Amino acid sequence: MKKRTDDELVFLPLGGSGEIGMNLNLYGYGPERDRQWLIVDVGVTFGDLSTPGVDVIVPDPAFLEGEKIRGIVLTHAHEDHIGALGWLWTRMKAPLYATPFTAYLIREKLREAGILDQVELIEVPLGGTIDLGPFQVTMVTMTHSIAEPNGLAIKTPLGTILHTGDWKIDDDPVIGGVTDADAITRLGDEGVLAMVCDSTNVFVEGSAGSEGGVREALSELISGLKGRIAVGCFASNVARMDSVIRAAEAAGRRVSLAGRSMHRITAAAKHVGMLHDIKPFLSEQEARVWPADEILYLCTGSQGEVRAALSRVAEGTHPYVKLSNGDHCIFSSRVIPGNELSVGRLQDKLADRGVRLYTEKDHRGIHVSGHPCRDELRQMYEWARPKIAVPTHGMRRHLVEHANLARDVGVPESITPRNGDMVRLAPGPAAIIDEVPSGRLYVDGGRLVTEQGEALHERRHASTNGVLIVSFAMDKRGKIVSDIDVRGIGLPGDEEMPLGDSLDDLAERVEQVVGKLKGEALEDEMVIEQAISRALKKASQQIWDRRPIVETIILRL
Repeated sequence: MKKRTDDELVFLPLGGSGEIGMNLNLYGYGPERDRQWLIVDVGVTFGDLSTPGVDVIVPDPAFLEGEKIRGIVLTHAHEDHIGALGWLWTRMKAPLYATPFTAYLIREKLREAGILDQVELIEVPLGGTIDLGPFQVTMVTMTHSIAEPNGLAIKTPLGTILHTGDWKIDDDPVIGGVTDADAITRLGDEGVLAMVCDSTNVFVEGSAGSEGGVREALSELISGLKGRIAVGCFASNVARMDSVIRAAEAAGRRVSLAGRSMHRITAAAKHVGMLHDIKPFLSEQEARVWPADEILYLCTGSQGEVRAALSRVAEGTHPYVKLSNGDHCIFSSRVIPGNELSVGRLQDKLADRGVRLYTEKDHRGIHVSGHPCRDELRQMYEWARPKIAVPTHGMRRHLVEHANLARDVGVPESITPRNGDMVRLAPGPAAIIDEVPSGRLYVDGGRLVTEQGEALHERRHASTNGVLIVSFAMDKRGKIVSDIDVRGIGLPGDEEMPLGDSLDDLAERVEQVVGKLKGEALEDEMVIEQAISRALKKASQQIWDRRPIVETIILRL
């Protein structure tokens, strides 16, 4: 591609475009050979059944190494926006900018990673402005399901970009200010070149709903219950926590926190002046002996996470929190797509203990989304009036539908990039002008590995096909001088064909394969292992319709 020598304003998603999580967004200004970059958010997504043994996935920042980065601005403190900083900052090494609540949680994350003393972290006041070379960035107050969410007004010599971050419209957010419609409208009056906007709820008509309404619903529900109450919600939703705490106190209950994230978020909230005028939390030890009708547990684990507080309560393994017949568990959260099975198993186990369950599906109003629905998106476009719509933060179907909605409300241009697509926003019409390396890195065993890593590939293969381990001894002439031991891991057997019988048949196959090798082949262990592997995989295909991993151990005498 011919080098571009004139100033350009570009947008480049490396994470979060075409997926719900793992945000990493770049804005570039200047000629291609000397472009300066602004990074917005550095987040994670989480592993699933396709990534056995991997809990955390981060975007691959390979493109950024050696680039001129003016700063990293964090819109808010959700894990899909700040969670990868501890893993990736050393490959970016740029100053971090965040409002106080987000900055508090970032410090904890950097401390855990052992790099806090290396990082320049600058706190920006709500509504504050940062000058970063060609980028002048102003924090725009939004509402979302966490404290201090910010949109970013990014002014450059070629135009202004409004990066919304995660947001909704909530006239009664319980904690924090409302979405700053006046500031966004002023930006629209001045001229917004492009709006990079949250697409999560684009298929949902109407509005997301208000935290104020959730407070009323929770207060009414909690006030009418007897016995112990546990409430599962996202720890990051300080407004929801505040509502639960005040509903509990109004019902004559004290609150105990269960789960490390609850303690971490409440510490951050109190640090910036939130959660004021509430009674001290009971320790889990104190709560254990507190009267059942006078205690409420605020718990992590509403998504069925196996090590979180609610899962341990459901399993009966939590050392202090016990729920049983006559107790209650309120799920003040939605089920994140992909977590349906784990949440279902969690709720089944609680129900088996006699715990009565309350969810958003059967108790209207105890949860609302933190993301904008279609009416809110229309309102945002009416305020901002961008020339270009750039949907982000959603699956591919969300981005395409968001672009359709933007065109329906009169936005002249829409573009839906994939991760790695470089979008020129100015000068000229919006267009994808380049593609850069992008992808995912997996946190596996405490280290970052590529998507194509051999260990994960083998683990996936073993999880679906099983493992065969073959061992025997050979003399110097290549003759087998011991029994051939074949062991199977993850392979089935039944009364008609016990596993042991199948393995005995495979041992005979090994003996036949080795017996056919001649001369130098018997001296080369790799040749022997490859011959055994081919034969046993073929035989396994016939026996189990599987092609297991075959590991051969040869002892030379």
